[in-house]
Amino acid sequence: MPSSAPGGPGIRLSSVSADQPQQRGADGATLLTPTADISDPEVSVVVPAVNEELTITEFVEWCKEGLQASGLRGEILIVDSSTDRTAELALMAGARVLKTPKRGLGRAYIDAVPFIRGKYVVMGDADLTYDFRQLGLFVDELRSGYEFAMGSRWAGSIEEGSMPALHRYAGTPATTWILNRVYSSHFTDIHCGMRGITLEALKRMGLSSQSWEYASEMVLKSVRMGLRTTEVPVTFYKDREGRVSHHKRAGWTSPFSAAWINLRAMFVYGAEFFMLKPGIFLLIIGLLLSLPLSFGSIEIGGVTFGLYWMLVGVTLAIIGLQSFFFGCLAQVLCDYSGAARDRWTRVFPYTRSVLFGLGISAIGLGLEATLLWWYLSHGGRLPVASSALDHLAVSGLLFMIVGFSLFCFTLLLYATGVRYGLRQTAVATTTDSPK
Repeated sequence: MPSSAPGGPGIRLSSVSADQPQQRGADGATLLTPTADISDPEVSVVVPAVNEELTITEFVEWCKEGLQASGLRGEILIVDSSTDRTAELALMAGARVLKTPKRGLGRAYIDAVPFIRGKYVVMGDADLTYDFRQLGLFVDELRSGYEFAMGSRWAGSIEEGSMPALHRYAGTPATTWILNRVYSSHFTDIHCGMRGITLEALKRMGLSSQSWEYASEMVLKSVRMGLRTTEVPVTFYKDREGRVSHHKRAGWTSPFSAAWINLRAMFVYGAEFFMLKPGIFLLIIGLLLSLPLSFGSIEIGGVTFGLYWMLVGVTLAIIGLQSFFFGCLAQVLCDYSGAARDRWTRVFPYTRSVLFGLGISAIGLGLEATLLWWYLSHGGRLPVASSALDHLAVSGLLFMIVGFSLFCFTLLLYATGVRYGLRQTAVATTTDSPK
């Protein structure tokens, strides 16, 4: 029989449903369910909470009102790592509570995924800043075929005093603009905490962020996955009297830290933006500066382009080539569909690319050999500075680097297709009945 849990009568300790064995994993997550629990919900409202006893009861009531007004059969799942009565009050109000150690906002959603039962998931905060009485708007969009419904405070309304001026007029607009430029997306509010997603898409997304950056990770992966995405206008309220926001609890540096880790997520998942096209540009400029000078200096309009210009060109070409190769690999690693890998393996077929790389390296080595021959045949003396041999030797170095880089890139590109078996995970499973 299920064992009684602290928090008042009518509360029991359970797994996903009362008739299943209780599961305890190494992550320390335990699910508590209320007596008036429902089965087979269509919608799961999944919300992390840390010390929100001031608002949690009313928040659960808002969720119930939203479900009832929309005619939805849903569950409310609070992912709790509080030290106050948040879990107890949520249970008494009729919500499920997943007790977990305090490990970050993103980790709370990761912990919740195995316990979500609804086809559609609505996420947000338990502090009454987002109006969950309007959660039906998200479910309507998901039912209509969208896989990800992003809330937007800018498309909805923002109560006066609900957001610091720095966030409202600088931080959120700036980071949203950056993300839209990097990913060619069209979001208006990437930091809105209220959003909806299908459970199937959430599982495929495979969230990994442990902290605030989960919000950006979701948005970025929705673009990478090509999810059918829309925006839903939301109402954003200021904190209730007596409640202190999590940013204020963490100190004045918390908003800046959150902004930085969100930018870090944008740059990591969008690494190709900074490498692929800029790399091609630098490579072209570098080759134009270096290859025409392979046989000596060139004078154009009274300006002499000599060995030093050639060295600048070689430097730009190498930086550009490496940047291009890294951008290709970043695109492959961040691609859910596999289309990027298919495209680049067609551009760089293995045998042809390896042989071409080795051939280019051999040409470069041959050009270096001419300079070595001169050096040995002239008693260890180098030719006059800026001679044709010097220019050819620099071109030889460029060819050797290009050839070897192409060889290494080809190996790494095809290594991305290597697959291994699933890692073994140890999960201890216990049951309420004796073995």
